[in-house]
Amino acid sequence: MTFLQWFIFFLIVQAIHFAGTWKLYVKAGRKAWKAAVPVYNAVVLMGIINRPKWWTILLFIPIVNLIMIPVVWVETARSFGFTSYKDTALTIFTLGFYLYYINYATDTPYREGRDINPTSSSGEWTSSILFAIVAATIVHTYFMQPFVIPTSSLEKTLLVGDWLFVSKFHYGARTPNTTVATPMLHDTIYGTKTKSYLSKPQLPYFRLPGFQSIKNNDIVVFNWPVDTLVDINPGSMRGSVKKPIDKKSNYVKRAVGIPGDSLEVRDGYVYINGKQNDLPDRARIQFSYEIVSKTLLVKRVTNAGGGYSFPTELTNERYEISDIYLSNVEGDSGPYTHVAQASEAAIAKLKNNNNIISITRNKYDPIENNSSMFGHKPGRASSVDHFGPIYIPEKGKTVAINSETLPYYERIIEVYEGYEMGEERSITRNGNQILLNGEPLTEYTFKQDYYWMMGDNRHNSQDARSWGYVPYNHVVGKPVFVWLSLDKNKNGFFNSIRWDRVFTTVGGDGKLVSYRYWFLGFLILYIGWSFFRKKKKK
Repeated sequence: MTFLQWFIFFLIVQAIHFAGTWKLYVKAGRKAWKAAVPVYNAVVLMGIINRPKWWTILLFIPIVNLIMIPVVWVETARSFGFTSYKDTALTIFTLGFYLYYINYATDTPYREGRDINPTSSSGEWTSSILFAIVAATIVHTYFMQPFVIPTSSLEKTLLVGDWLFVSKFHYGARTPNTTVATPMLHDTIYGTKTKSYLSKPQLPYFRLPGFQSIKNNDIVVFNWPVDTLVDINPGSMRGSVKKPIDKKSNYVKRAVGIPGDSLEVRDGYVYINGKQNDLPDRARIQFSYEIVSKTLLVKRVTNAGGGYSFPTELTNERYEISDIYLSNVEGDSGPYTHVAQASEAAIAKLKNNNNIISITRNKYDPIENNSSMFGHKPGRASSVDHFGPIYIPEKGKTVAINSETLPYYERIIEVYEGYEMGEERSITRNGNQILLNGEPLTEYTFKQDYYWMMGDNRHNSQDARSWGYVPYNHVVGKPVFVWLSLDKNKNGFFNSIRWDRVFTTVGGDGKLVSYRYWFLGFLILYIGWSFFRKKKKK
């Protein structure tokens, strides 16, 4: 829905509200016209139901209002004596239209100064749970959201099993596009394959002001633009957008390219505007290697199926390194060939080990019309190690559209700035001519900024090299710190905790520092202060 359509819908809702409550306003000693003035009528109603005026704000926050509007309906009915469970059920299940019955068919007087405190323990629990959900939803949507690292694409900077808090306010919090959804759930209800939201109606995109812009090499959480692996096929992209933007899968990558940059990948290294990208000192670029050794670098374990499983990393005690991921091994007797993902620093250390025969970094030469790479076309060669150069689109900038550039910008024009913004667009070709909705398309001016998101694990990362640009309206937030980190390869909850990563910052320079003792200290002080304050009150 466009802003105009939402405005018309808003006016209709106001008319329905006036028709169903104006007599109740009069009974409560207010003028009837006050029920007709948008927003002000809600402020007046808060006074009638003896609730704080700031509740009005909650009525206009998407998702939160799904809880608050029924609460206000029920409170309105109770303010005129309709307090039974039956009245509450009728008010909710008729979507508030039970108030029409109270407004026109009853003479029940207004109960001024009624006691709004719950009269039973169940009522008190219900009230507490509702407002806990409201508070958590506001925090989750506009301030901080928990997020878990599912893959190893940013390994060594962020590990699989890291639980993050992602700031929504650094880059500016988005208001939800989805208006009807289960609070704090993403795209499905836990334990089911049922959607946690309704696809329609949708609010237009809007983002609150932030106090930071995305800079080169920032780690960013965003909604995966293509949503599913099936969407990577460019021929099916336009028709494959199945989810609202805010319900697409959450991804985390490094923004190596920002709007206006020229980006190229040479031999696995990123170059920005012709210069090799200078990563933060905590970042560890990784590649895949073939390691040949005299003896096994891992212990072989026979599993129930008779195969082998392997430890995921070498131990410090044995090899003095801990950041090599071994995924496979060949050979029943030496020499042994291992397939590994590793940083250059780890490989440099391993070369000094007498057990090592050879270490070879895997190379991926450019392939013409490589269908696994973004922007592929006949006559253009690319691979995960060799890509571009390409331009990262910037809002307000214009580019030429021709057979060379179209594969890079077709999805932007049709989907990100067409379909997802409520405009039907179709790009077709008539010989050498490119048409947009039947009209010649020779150049295009971008309506928003775009980013190039890549993983540090260059040979094992599903990133922009496969599916292209990330629009700014897909940006979720900035990871700020790790509050928990679990190693899935260790048994037992406490045994699996990586204590050195608990309460560490995601950004920053130098050695990783855990602030867990500071946090525990503040938590103990707060609990003690709360205890003595309650004791003093009694």
